[in-house]
Amino acid sequence: MLKEGIQGDEWATYVMLGRVTETYHGIPYSGRPPGERSAHGSRGGHVPPGSLGKPGAGRRGTGDSILSTSEVCAMQNAETVLSILHERGKRRLPLTKLYRHLFNPQLFLLAYGRLYSNAGAMTPGVTGETVDGMSLEKIEAIIDALRHERFRWTPVKRVYIPKKNGKLRPLGLPTWSNKLVQEVVRLLLEAYYDVQFSDHSHGFRPNRGCHTALSEVAHVWKGTHWFLEGAISQCFERLDHETLLAIVGETIHDNRFLRLLSAMLKAGYLEDWRWNATLSGSPQGGVCSPILSNIYLGRLDQFVETELLPRYNRGTRRRPNPAYQEFQWAIARAKRKGDRLAVRTLRLQRRVLPSQDPNDPNYRRLRYLRYADDFLLGFSGPKAEAEEIKRQIAVFLRDTLKLELSDEKTLITHAHTEAAHFLGYELVAQHADDKLDHRGQRQVNGMIGLRAPRSVIAKKCALYMRYAKPTQRAQMLDDSDYTIVSQYQSEYRGLVQYYLLAQDVFRFEKLRWVMETSLLKTLADKHRSSVRKMARKYKATTETTHGPRTCFRVVVPRDEGKKPLVAQFGGIPLIRQQAAILVDRSPTTFTTRQNELVKRLLVGCCELCGNPGPVQVHHIRKLANLQQPGRKVKPEWMKLMSMRRRKTLVVCRPCHEAIHAGQNTVSFRR
Repeated sequence: MLKEGIQGDEWATYVMLGRVTETYHGIPYSGRPPGERSAHGSRGGHVPPGSLGKPGAGRRGTGDSILSTSEVCAMQNAETVLSILHERGKRRLPLTKLYRHLFNPQLFLLAYGRLYSNAGAMTPGVTGETVDGMSLEKIEAIIDALRHERFRWTPVKRVYIPKKNGKLRPLGLPTWSNKLVQEVVRLLLEAYYDVQFSDHSHGFRPNRGCHTALSEVAHVWKGTHWFLEGAISQCFERLDHETLLAIVGETIHDNRFLRLLSAMLKAGYLEDWRWNATLSGSPQGGVCSPILSNIYLGRLDQFVETELLPRYNRGTRRRPNPAYQEFQWAIARAKRKGDRLAVRTLRLQRRVLPSQDPNDPNYRRLRYLRYADDFLLGFSGPKAEAEEIKRQIAVFLRDTLKLELSDEKTLITHAHTEAAHFLGYELVAQHADDKLDHRGQRQVNGMIGLRAPRSVIAKKCALYMRYAKPTQRAQMLDDSDYTIVSQYQSEYRGLVQYYLLAQDVFRFEKLRWVMETSLLKTLADKHRSSVRKMARKYKATTETTHGPRTCFRVVVPRDEGKKPLVAQFGGIPLIRQQAAILVDRSPTTFTTRQNELVKRLLVGCCELCGNPGPVQVHHIRKLANLQQPGRKVKPEWMKLMSMRRRKTLVVCRPCHEAIHAGQNTVSFRR
């Protein structure tokens, strides 16, 4: 199997072309210059498990090759490379030459297409470099540094963001070049590892998210008696580098790739312009941190699935409840006698008893799922065994993964009398003897109910209130009506859509009223008018899947041939949707052909002056930055970006320098 993993035809990334020099928009793919070490072999290219970071000595292993200076290599496209990695991950075959895929410019273009629209792309790290000025030449320079192993990770810039408990969470801000390389590494790792992750892992994965985890609890965890809410203390900061590299090295046998990964983890951080070493952990804010944490905590998933679940799952069905059986026989006797009144009375008395023995010693059920560093277990059995499960998990995390459970957040909660908290929801075991289905049987007992915490609603309402009454937002008085309504709707819609799985989502009606009143007061204060007049002006009706709903709508007409801009607040039915799904990460599109910005970059023509040649991409943080107050005449580049409604503009180097110099650039395109 290992030999197949090294020499399989599906793994042949390079195609020998003979004595032809190929270039791809200025990025050459030629053989190594005389005297340089081969970029396609690796010192100790095959690394057996447990020998991380140790260069192989002696002869070159099977599958390694040295290309002569007359030989040229052509790269496979990103779709092919990632598909091959995906298939090898599905078959759990090892990887031996992963590092050389970092020489593929299509992977960098794919990474660029996925990162440039993020808000953090314009946030500088320690060097001030951002996505602005991105070009094919920059990709070429990065690949050249990687090819000759001259690439060096820059320390991240450390900032702090507040947590819910009042403490501060450290956040690392890498430079743009580091983000780009990290995204390529993430694409490679995700394509290979995602198919190997547990089905019980839902965090930071394609087609999975908070709603998929909560839906699994609601639909599968029936009969749970105890919830074990688990949280790992400072998980991202305490990931052990040696353990992480050992886990990755079991399946990726490429010393150069492992050295690159190790250097990224140990790059350090700058705080108050002082360098500090990162002896453990993966910086939060790094592009690779989510996939690395999933690889690391995948060992916890394996431990629970291979050790705890088989040990604490026994029996196929609980034994019948003897008291319930007595009533069954009594009802049968009353039916034979024709005593309808006795049958009705006995059925009502039987309804308050469980049909199966809840204390059956031969029946146990343990269920598990994880979202990032938070995990949840549902157990049907005595509390003493639940305490033992918690102890075994704590021992495994401490001894194997060198992590600690958070005493503050790791709780054992009784499902019938208390509410467990997971991913912002309250989880309870429901019980209602009078809620029957069409067969006359109880239908909700033991089912897990999802509820929206009332504290969340009260906290959100407080943001729009003053002295216990809805108030206007003074900071928005200078914005347009369209912007004000859009902002209110985006805040309201995001919260309501997250809690659509809750059975009591109707409780957000209070938040809707508070936000609606605050919105109308803001508009009234802006126009020196009254709430009643603003409501009469913007009130409208919108059609939904549950019928018409009242909303407040602002319509901004535009030039001929363009649809008007429409913003509305409200119009969202507060009705539970059991199929509501929100995923954390969209599936990776393995091709760059669908990305509009990448297409424009590959054309190689300045969109401002029309000159062909090397181009760069000018980025702005948001379109509102183009509306600079006090400027009488907009420069041509501003007019062009405003007309296209794009935050990017592909320009040549002289035009880009003129833009940043504040010069009045002139468009020669006709």
